[in-house]
Amino acid sequence: MRNKHLLSSIFISLILLIAAGFSFYELNTYFSGFEVQKTSAIVQPNGKTDSTTAVDLKTVIHNSQKDVVQITVITQDEEVIGSGFLYNDKGDIITNAHVVAGARKVSVKTSDAKTYDGTVIGIGDKTDIAVVRVPELAGVTPLKINRTHKAEVGDQVIALGSPLGLQNTVTTGMISGINRSFTIDPYEYKNMYQITASITHGNSGGPLIDRETGEAIAINSAGTEEGNIGFSIPIIDCIDQIESWSENPQDVSGVNGTVDVTDGDTSDQDSFNQDAQYIVNYFYESLAARDYVTAYMLLGSDWQKKTSYDEFRKGYLKTLDITINDISSTLLNDGRHVKVTVVISAEEQADDGKIVTHRYKTTYTVGYENDQLKLLDGTGEKLDDKAKP
Repeated sequence: MRNKHLLSSIFISLILLIAAGFSFYELNTYFSGFEVQKTSAIVQPNGKTDSTTAVDLKTVIHNSQKDVVQITVITQDEEVIGSGFLYNDKGDIITNAHVVAGARKVSVKTSDAKTYDGTVIGIGDKTDIAVVRVPELAGVTPLKINRTHKAEVGDQVIALGSPLGLQNTVTTGMISGINRSFTIDPYEYKNMYQITASITHGNSGGPLIDRETGEAIAINSAGTEEGNIGFSIPIIDCIDQIESWSENPQDVSGVNGTVDVTDGDTSDQDSFNQDAQYIVNYFYESLAARDYVTAYMLLGSDWQKKTSYDEFRKGYLKTLDITINDISSTLLNDGRHVKVTVVISAEEQADDGKIVTHRYKTTYTVGYENDQLKLLDGTGEKLDDKAKP
């Protein structure tokens, strides 16, 4: 009897095992047709990857640097260094208008240290963009340009250029603002990208590269003296004009050596003297209006390095009004600078609260810096004091 019960238990167990195996087979077959769905950022469906793969940073820099050039411009008054980048197979280079404005000679130095002569074939009068053609670079693979990209705050970017003449310098950052607009005479800057990538003198005209794609999305154009704030012109806003110049080059006067002003041209000397006197007048008008920012921006970079804006502003806080009594100017022997002498009367508030008039005689050296007329240095002496009743 005991053996009969044992055989019965074994038989029932075998039946249950067979049934369980058959059920597992049916369930596995049924569910194998279903695709696992992604339910969180941690789990990825099997066999699926993100369609956007970031390009390695070093690869982006290496591929971009080959098409970035250093531009050296000789004007009537100075030598200017800027940047640019090859954007098509015709040998055309995008840069800033303020880099090549008034150029008598344009030289382009490539990443492999070869130097070629360039010709300005398009330049903006209000928009700070220009195109330089180098026939020897025709056929060279250009930098990839994104003609339709609109950057957003937070996008990672790379700025390439030749700050202070240091060719192919790389700085990284992000888009920290969009739609910035301002004016730096004679150019109007609209819808600018504000960036944290540091740029300075010599960066102008270089490309702003999208970190993810390695494509140029903007033209680096302006920076601040202090802090990591720069501004770039979106390519989407200017590419139509740039390509129009490439298809139909401008007849550009005043650049490429087409205007040859000799040292003995008195009309040009008179104009330079008048401009120098105007900039000194403008300086004092700004101070009288308490527009210290404009007055400070008229100083040359060396002067600004020696005197901070706060120190400059503090020196004029008690100045109530300024009147120019006499002004004269002389073109210096180098032909590049003008000495302007001016006598002024300044109403100032004394420490005791009284208003006094001081007369000063000041002398400034005026010249061009990055195509902008600046007060490069100055000296002054007090002529007399007169208390105002």
